Amino acid sequence: MLLNDFAAATFLISFGVVIGKTSPLQLIAMSLIEIVLFVSNESIGRDLFGAIDAGDTIFVHTFGAYFGLACSRVLYTKDVEKSKNEGSGYTSDLFSMIGTIFLWMFWPSFNSATAVDAVAQQRAILNTYFSLCACVVSAFAMSALLNEHRKFVMEHIQNATLAGGVAIGAV
Repeated sequence: MLLNDFAAATFLISFGVVIGKTSPLQLIAMSLIEIVLFVSNESIGRDLFGAIDAGDTIFVHTFGAYFGLACSRVLYTKDVEKSKNEGSGYTSDLFSMIGTIFLWMFWPSFNSATAVDAVAQQRAILNTYFSLCACVVSAFAMSALLNEHRKFVMEHIQNATLAGGVAIGAV
């Protein structure tokens, strides 16, 4: 189930790249193609190259991001730039923040789940929490500092607070 969860997370990362630009049918086709390619990519990385990625961060995020970028390039048209779906609104930001909070809470378990022994799992959990906390403090400070009105920007907070989990998972 854990490996299936990681495969689904790969699609969610790619989905974030093309959201607002795709139809439901395109998303279904994209998910079917991506899951097969992700599992193949992970098998090649683990079995052929012997790569070790305890929290699957490198495989999941790198593959998901590049697959999403490739899909956005394939689906790109000039009309998309003028779409009313481009950008964010209060409701979408609110739901995204709720998702960010859930990810923040469960990220340590993702990073530690495939560790071999209890000591490695505990170290992964603690390091992930420390990394997430450092990113939260930095995200709030830099968001207010870089905004001309000295207010927090929701997109900064959503993305930067999770960067610590990605960074420590890759290490």
